Amino acid sequence: MAEWSWVAYTVLEVLIAVACCLGNVLVVCAVCVGIRDSLREPTFCFLVSLAVADLLVGVAAVPLAVLLDGWVSVTPELCLLLSCVVLVLTQASVLSLLAIAVDRYLRLHTPLRYKVLATQRRTLLAVSVCWILSCLLGFTPLFGWHNDSSPASDSTNTSSTSPLIPPPCTFLSVISLPFMVYFNFLGCVMAPLLVMTLLYTRIFWNLQGRLKDSCPQAQASLLREKRLACSLALVLVLFAGCWIPLHLMNCLLLFQGPQAVTLGTLYTGILLSHANSAVNPVVYAYRIPKIQQAYTQIWRRFLMRLNCCHGNRQLHGSIRGSSANHTEMHGSGGKATP
Repeated sequence: MAEWSWVAYTVLEVLIAVACCLGNVLVVCAVCVGIRDSLREPTFCFLVSLAVADLLVGVAAVPLAVLLDGWVSVTPELCLLLSCVVLVLTQASVLSLLAIAVDRYLRLHTPLRYKVLATQRRTLLAVSVCWILSCLLGFTPLFGWHNDSSPASDSTNTSSTSPLIPPPCTFLSVISLPFMVYFNFLGCVMAPLLVMTLLYTRIFWNLQGRLKDSCPQAQASLLREKRLACSLALVLVLFAGCWIPLHLMNCLLLFQGPQAVTLGTLYTGILLSHANSAVNPVVYAYRIPKIQQAYTQIWRRFLMRLNCCHGNRQLHGSIRGSSANHTEMHGSGGKATP
């Protein structure tokens, strides 16, 4: 890749990381502080879990994606561990989306048992299970399914010190392409996406039938349910649209070799996958009324505090100015006349 292209890629990654951090911190604050009793609702708990995963993409995954491109030389074991962190965060997003879909399905199809099943304790347990499974699935390469990290004997290399120098750390130098295609893509991404697609299909089919047969009083509640389901389905579609291109590139690399995907195309796929974590807070702001209202309240409080701080500074400045003028007047009045 040309130098200017690498600079553009790095700048875009930095912008995406900043957007991920700011947007998802706002989401967590909006849900945990701005919406009363929101953590008692399973859907918002899972949304917080998804926002935390997206936040960690900006904090950890994006910087690691830049570093794990041959910029650092570490031991193969450490390189493998750092590469697995990216897989863990991706898996946490997938499982959080799956938990949201299951929650909406149970809420709609078992309304009488839902309040008994979806207690706060069980919801927190489900979030914990999602993250534990994410760690187990994401760190699977550490248990053996990875590229051979032993230094290969190179007959053309005669330097005696070269085996002591760690090779540059890159993601595909330690993560096996068969693992990425057969296990990560087909098993850990596509299978949950297919399950979620079926769940949302059942949800919309059920909502459409109930809207036709319900009375006007019940239609308002069903319409709110449908709007929320559409918003969450949009988050799912965006996730699939942002991540599947990169996984398809991995399939091409596995079956057709390195010449099948250009470096620029690969970097574009990486940027698109990371951008998904920055887009989700925007979707919440425009599509989920409770979060939209919480955003508005947070910004109002922030602006009020800024105005108060600015007003206090002006007040202190005027007090200092008046005291200085008062001192000057007294000082001039106390001088002896010639």
